[in-house]
Amino acid sequence: MTVRLNPYLVMNGNAKEAIEFYQKALGATVLGIQTFGEMPSNPNFPMPEEAKGRVAHAMLKVGETELMLSDTFPGQPHQVGNQVTICITADEVEHSKKIFDALQQDGQVGMPFQETFWSPGYGVVTDKFGVTFQISTEGKH
Repeated sequence: MTVRLNPYLVMNGNAKEAIEFYQKALGATVLGIQTFGEMPSNPNFPMPEEAKGRVAHAMLKVGETELMLSDTFPGQPHQVGNQVTICITADEVEHSKKIFDALQQDGQVGMPFQETFWSPGYGVVTDKFGVTFQISTEGKH
């Protein structure tokens, strides 16, 4: 059983600019970028045009650390100072769910723990101290 914690930066529509900046300032290497427009379509939730070019998820390598970042979806609140979250990645769904359940005690669920197209178990929770965590599971669905 493995667990990793990575910083996750949430930008307000300028993630591509931030990626270029961190490449130059930190010597970051881009491991991957996916826009909202590249995500699988959902007929129940059509993708607004202004969202398609925004970054849904990007991963950079800075030295030995992975830095993740994305843009907010248009219309989602974004507050400077609260744009850093922590992504906890585990290799077993049961372990991810256990972490998620523990962190949500006296906290607030941003996205219920569930299977997604990118993870067999993923959820977002803000703990009772105001720290937001993205709990993710690596592996097959």
